[in-house]
Amino acid sequence: MRYNFDERIPRRGTNSYKWDSAADADVLPLWVADMDFRTAPAVVEALKRRVEHGIFGYVRVPDAYYESLSRWFGRRHGWEIDREWVIYTSGVVPALSATIKAMTVPGDKVLVQTPVYNCFFSSIRNNGCETVASPLIYEDGTYRMDFDDLERKAADPKVKLLLLCNPHNPAGRVWRREELLRLGEICLRHNVLVVADEIHCELTFPGYTYTPFASISQEFLMHSVTCNSPSKSFNMAGLQIANIVAADADVRRKIDRAINDNEVCDVNPFGVEALMAAYNEGGEWLDELNHYLFANYTYLRAYFDKYMPQLPVTKLEGTYLVWVDCSALRISSVEIVDLLLKKEKLWLNEGTMYGEAGEGFVRINIACPRQVMLEGLEKMRKGLRF
Repeated sequence: MRYNFDERIPRRGTNSYKWDSAADADVLPLWVADMDFRTAPAVVEALKRRVEHGIFGYVRVPDAYYESLSRWFGRRHGWEIDREWVIYTSGVVPALSATIKAMTVPGDKVLVQTPVYNCFFSSIRNNGCETVASPLIYEDGTYRMDFDDLERKAADPKVKLLLLCNPHNPAGRVWRREELLRLGEICLRHNVLVVADEIHCELTFPGYTYTPFASISQEFLMHSVTCNSPSKSFNMAGLQIANIVAADADVRRKIDRAINDNEVCDVNPFGVEALMAAYNEGGEWLDELNHYLFANYTYLRAYFDKYMPQLPVTKLEGTYLVWVDCSALRISSVEIVDLLLKKEKLWLNEGTMYGEAGEGFVRINIACPRQVMLEGLEKMRKGLRF
């Protein structure tokens, strides 16, 4: 491999949310979703050039930014994004929040498929809306959509939006085209707008292909909003850059108003430069990253099979977030995480962060050098007495 993902890069003392949040400096954090790898060299070089200029005033987003975005999605995912559809903002969570604000009124309902990314719940709540959960069906070590339940809940006239996580965090699914087609048809029947969080779209494993929801048909394109960013795939969340893709002009106008109302209409020059560098020159690095992440996942599966077979590992099709079924321990997810943090100084995420359907599970971030992941697995094994 051209890139060294085994390199251990010290992050403690860099004001890292992941590494510097624990009071104890010995804590091993395999929780929050950022990676312990340097970003693609092309991104680093682009940022160096920008820093050397030495002036960091307000930025104008150039035509080249939109061209980079469109070429990347066209080349890698077969989806041609028109510049006119794009609204830039500081992150996918602000994008989701602004879209909810734009397309609902307080008291409306928003449908989610649980367990699901925890910020979905806060974005819905902060806009005065009610969360309606359609739990995914967990069986045979993976998840599938409950289309009958989804249909019943989408039929409620107070349900205005469905937040789609594609690929899904934390279930690890890369939704197949036919699954997205059924979901989209349900939403069209009941006039429910699909808001797709596709931030993990680049992180897919062999045999699985990410399908942009909006690319499936013209109807889906016009009846959806897509939120994406290079932040997860290129490990640059701190650079605060994301895009909202809305082909419907009226929807886009409402979201643009909400973006300005929420004061998340400006971005920084580093995010702009980083996105262009990532999408123009980062493809080879990303391909090697996915190869390394898949090898980490394969290693983790073998470790659990050998030492902790009572704790099934959910099949991971994409992302770098492993979802482990710990229900055999007969204690809550919060208790498991607290126990490991206190006894072994290992920090994981409790499943209930992602809704009631997450009880009994924990989430492990494997986007780190393999040796670091192994240390975490050994701490988990020791702490749970396997």
